[in-house]
Amino acid sequence: MKLIVGLGNPTAKYEGTRHNVGFDVIDMLSKEYNIAVDTAKYKGLYGKGRIEGQNVILLKPMTYMNLSGESVVAAANYYKILPEDILIIYDDINLDVGRLRIREKGSAGGHNGMKHIIAQLGTDGFPRVRVGVGMKPPKMDLVDYVLSRFSKEEQEKMEAGYENACKAIALMAVDETAQAMNIYNGK
Repeated sequence: MKLIVGLGNPTAKYEGTRHNVGFDVIDMLSKEYNIAVDTAKYKGLYGKGRIEGQNVILLKPMTYMNLSGESVVAAANYYKILPEDILIIYDDINLDVGRLRIREKGSAGGHNGMKHIIAQLGTDGFPRVRVGVGMKPPKMDLVDYVLSRFSKEEQEKMEAGYENACKAIALMAVDETAQAMNIYNGK
C-alpha cells in the first residue's frame, strides 16, 4: 500500500494558492481514479482506492502546512506504511511554474512542511514530487508569495504540471520512480 500525501493548508482562504499545489494534485488524482478524499481521520482528509492496480491512500493533512508530519505519521502508523512507501507532493519556489522535480529522498530544501514530516518520520528516505510555483519576486515577502494565487497564464502552466504530476505518481505507485524521474523531471 502507498500513502500519497499532498501538502497544503485547509479552508477556502488558501484554495488555489501556490502553497496548496499538493492539495490540487490530490484533487486531480481523486477525480482521475475515482477515489473520494472526504473521510476525516489522521488529522486530515483521506480516501482509499487503487492507482494502476496498487492500493493507495490519498491524504490531505488538515494540520496546516507547518505541522503536516502529524497527519502523515498518524496515517502511516495506522496502516504500517514504511517511509519508502510514502509519497509527498508539495510546492517548490525554486522551480519554474508547472515544472516537476521528482526525488527518491532528500532534504527539506527550506520547506517547512517537509521539515516537519522529516522530523516526525525520523528520515528523509521517502519519495517526493516537487511542483514548481515560480521564484518569488524581489522585495516580496516569502509568506505573501506562497499564499498568493496564480495569474491566468501561470494557471495554464500549472494545469499541465498537475497532469504530469498525476502521470508521474501513477508510475511511482507501481514502484517505477526511476522511470517517472526520467520522463517527468524538468517537464
